[in-house]
Amino acid sequence: MPEIAVRSASRTASESRAERAILFCLRIAFGWTFLYAAIHHLGDDRFVVGFLSHTKTFHDVYAPFTGPAIAPILTVLVEYGHLLIGLSLLAGLMVRLSAPFAILLMLLYWTAHMDFPYIENANNWIVDYHIVYALTLAWLFVRRAGHVWGLDRYAAGIRWFREHPAAYALVG
Repeated sequence: MPEIAVRSASRTASESRAERAILFCLRIAFGWTFLYAAIHHLGDDRFVVGFLSHTKTFHDVYAPFTGPAIAPILTVLVEYGHLLIGLSLLAGLMVRLSAPFAILLMLLYWTAHMDFPYIENANNWIVDYHIVYALTLAWLFVRRAGHVWGLDRYAAGIRWFREHPAAYALVG
Protein backbone atom coordinates (compact mmCIF):
# COMPACT_ATOMS: atom_id res chain seq x y z
CA MET A 1 0.00 0.00 0.00
CA PRO A 2 2.69 2.60 0.78
CA GLU A 3 4.15 2.04 -2.68
CA ILE A 4 0.84 3.04 -4.28
CA ALA A 5 0.75 6.25 -2.24
CA VAL A 6 4.30 7.11 -3.32
CA ARG A 7 3.45 6.54 -6.98
CA SER A 8 0.30 8.62 -6.66
CA ALA A 9 2.17 11.48 -4.97
CA SER A 10 4.93 11.49 -7.59
CA ARG A 11 2.38 11.49 -10.41
CA THR A 12 0.64 14.49 -8.84
CA ALA A 13 3.98 16.29 -8.48
CA SER A 14 4.95 15.65 -12.11
CA GLU A 15 1.53 16.77 -13.33
CA SER A 16 1.94 19.86 -11.22
CA ARG A 17 5.36 20.52 -12.78
CA ALA A 18 3.90 20.00 -16.23
CA GLU A 19 1.02 22.36 -15.50
CA ARG A 20 3.44 25.00 -14.18
CA ALA A 21 5.56 24.69 -17.31
CA ILE A 22 2.48 25.07 -19.53
CA LEU A 23 1.23 28.05 -17.51
CA PHE A 24 4.64 29.69 -17.79
CA CYS A 25 4.92 29.07 -21.54
CA LEU A 26 1.41 30.36 -22.21
CA ARG A 27 2.00 33.44 -20.05
CA ILE A 28 5.23 34.21 -21.93
CA ALA A 29 3.60 33.56 -25.32
CA PHE A 30 0.69 35.87 -24.53
CA GLY A 31 3.05 38.45 -23.05
CA TRP A 32 5.08 38.48 -26.24
CA THR A 33 1.90 38.65 -28.37
CA PHE A 34 0.70 41.77 -26.55
CA LEU A 35 4.15 43.33 -26.40
CA TYR A 36 4.70 42.80 -30.12
CA ALA A 37 1.26 44.31 -30.88
CA ALA A 38 2.30 47.38 -28.88
CA ILE A 39 5.67 47.68 -30.59
CA HIS A 40 4.21 47.02 -34.03
CA HIS A 41 1.53 49.72 -33.72
CA LEU A 42 3.32 52.22 -31.50
CA GLY A 43 3.09 55.66 -33.06
CA ASP A 44 0.72 54.51 -35.82
CA ASP A 45 -2.15 56.91 -35.26
CA ARG A 46 -4.11 55.36 -38.17
CA PHE A 47 -4.20 51.82 -36.78
CA VAL A 48 -7.24 52.13 -34.48
CA VAL A 49 -9.28 54.17 -36.96
CA GLY A 50 -8.44 51.72 -39.75
CA PHE A 51 -9.32 48.74 -37.59
CA LEU A 52 -12.62 50.17 -36.35
CA SER A 53 -13.75 51.52 -39.70
CA HIS A 54 -13.97 47.96 -41.06
CA THR A 55 -16.45 46.70 -38.48
CA LYS A 56 -19.69 45.14 -39.71
CA THR A 57 -22.13 43.67 -37.18
CA PHE A 58 -21.43 46.28 -34.49
CA HIS A 59 -20.47 49.15 -36.80
CA ASP A 60 -22.85 51.60 -35.12
CA VAL A 61 -21.22 50.82 -31.76
CA TYR A 62 -17.62 51.25 -32.92
CA ALA A 63 -17.99 54.03 -35.52
CA PRO A 64 -18.16 56.88 -32.97
CA PHE A 65 -14.69 55.87 -31.70
CA THR A 66 -13.19 56.73 -35.09
CA GLY A 67 -14.00 60.44 -34.73
CA PRO A 68 -11.12 62.93 -34.64
CA ALA A 69 -11.77 63.83 -30.98
CA ILE A 70 -11.81 60.27 -29.62
CA ALA A 71 -9.50 58.33 -31.98
CA PRO A 72 -6.18 59.78 -30.68
CA ILE A 73 -7.14 59.04 -27.08
CA LEU A 74 -8.29 55.53 -27.95
CA THR A 75 -5.09 54.95 -29.93
CA VAL A 76 -2.93 55.82 -26.92
CA LEU A 77 -5.06 53.63 -24.65
CA VAL A 78 -4.80 50.66 -27.04
CA GLU A 79 -1.06 51.08 -27.67
CA TYR A 80 -0.10 51.47 -24.03
CA GLY A 81 -2.69 48.93 -22.94
CA HIS A 82 -1.02 46.34 -25.14
CA LEU A 83 2.39 47.42 -23.82
CA LEU A 84 1.40 47.19 -20.14
CA ILE A 85 -0.43 43.88 -20.59
CA GLY A 86 2.56 42.43 -22.45
CA LEU A 87 5.08 43.57 -19.83
CA SER A 88 2.84 42.34 -17.01
CA LEU A 89 2.48 38.89 -18.53
CA LEU A 90 6.17 38.60 -19.42
CA ALA A 91 7.28 39.59 -15.91
CA GLY A 92 4.46 37.72 -14.20
CA LEU A 93 3.64 40.85 -12.21
CA MET A 94 0.02 41.85 -11.56
CA VAL A 95 -1.30 39.18 -13.91
CA ARG A 96 -4.58 39.29 -11.98
CA LEU A 97 -4.94 42.90 -13.16
CA SER A 98 -3.68 42.56 -16.73
CA ALA A 99 -5.50 39.31 -17.62
CA PRO A 100 -9.03 40.78 -17.28
CA PHE A 101 -8.02 43.76 -19.43
CA ALA A 102 -6.54 41.37 -21.99
CA ILE A 103 -9.76 39.33 -21.96
CA LEU A 104 -11.77 42.51 -22.48
CA LEU A 105 -9.58 43.48 -25.46
CA MET A 106 -9.97 40.00 -26.98
CA LEU A 107 -13.76 40.18 -26.67
CA LEU A 108 -13.82 43.67 -28.15
CA TYR A 109 -11.65 42.51 -31.07
CA TRP A 110 -13.92 39.49 -31.49
CA THR A 111 -17.02 41.68 -31.85
CA ALA A 112 -15.17 44.16 -34.05
CA HIS A 113 -14.25 41.41 -36.52
CA MET A 114 -17.72 39.90 -36.48
CA ASP A 115 -19.97 39.68 -39.53
CA PHE A 116 -22.48 37.62 -37.59
CA PRO A 117 -22.35 34.66 -37.44
CA TYR A 118 -18.92 34.70 -39.06
CA ILE A 119 -15.76 36.13 -37.54
CA GLU A 120 -13.35 37.65 -40.10
CA ASN A 121 -14.21 35.10 -42.80
CA ALA A 122 -16.57 32.23 -43.63
CA ASN A 123 -14.20 29.69 -42.01
CA ASN A 124 -14.83 30.98 -38.47
CA TRP A 125 -18.41 30.52 -37.35
CA ILE A 126 -19.05 32.37 -34.03
CA VAL A 127 -15.83 31.12 -32.38
CA ASP A 128 -12.38 32.23 -33.50
CA TYR A 129 -8.97 32.66 -31.94
CA HIS A 130 -10.09 35.71 -29.93
CA ILE A 131 -12.43 33.49 -27.91
CA VAL A 132 -9.72 30.85 -27.46
CA TYR A 133 -7.30 33.57 -26.32
CA ALA A 134 -9.87 35.00 -23.89
CA LEU A 135 -10.51 31.57 -22.38
CA THR A 136 -6.79 30.86 -22.08
CA LEU A 137 -6.21 34.25 -20.43
CA ALA A 138 -9.04 33.43 -18.01
CA TRP A 139 -7.23 30.17 -17.18
CA LEU A 140 -4.00 32.12 -16.55
CA PHE A 141 -5.97 34.40 -14.21
CA VAL A 142 -7.65 31.56 -12.30
CA ARG A 143 -4.46 29.50 -11.97
CA ARG A 144 -2.51 32.56 -10.76
CA ALA A 145 0.03 32.25 -13.57
CA GLY A 146 2.07 35.16 -12.21
CA HIS A 147 3.11 32.93 -9.32
CA VAL A 148 4.73 30.46 -11.72
CA TRP A 149 8.27 31.72 -12.24
CA GLY A 150 6.94 35.28 -12.10
CA LEU A 151 7.16 38.32 -9.88
CA ASP A 152 3.65 37.96 -8.40
CA ARG A 153 4.95 35.21 -6.13
CA TYR A 154 7.64 37.49 -4.74
CA ALA A 155 5.40 40.56 -4.55
CA ALA A 156 2.82 38.58 -2.55
CA GLY A 157 5.51 38.04 0.09
CA ILE A 158 6.26 41.76 0.49
CA ARG A 159 4.83 43.18 3.70
CA TRP A 160 3.33 46.25 2.01
CA PHE A 161 1.18 44.08 -0.26
CA ARG A 162 0.07 41.91 2.68
CA GLU A 163 -0.94 45.01 4.66
CA HIS A 164 -3.00 46.48 1.81
CA PRO A 165 -5.73 44.05 0.75
CA ALA A 166 -6.58 45.90 -2.48
CA ALA A 167 -2.94 45.79 -3.60
CA TYR A 168 -2.55 42.19 -2.43
CA ALA A 169 -5.50 41.17 -4.60
CA LEU A 170 -3.45 42.19 -7.65
CA VAL A 171 -0.55 39.87 -6.83
CA GLY A 172 -1.97 37.32 -4.37
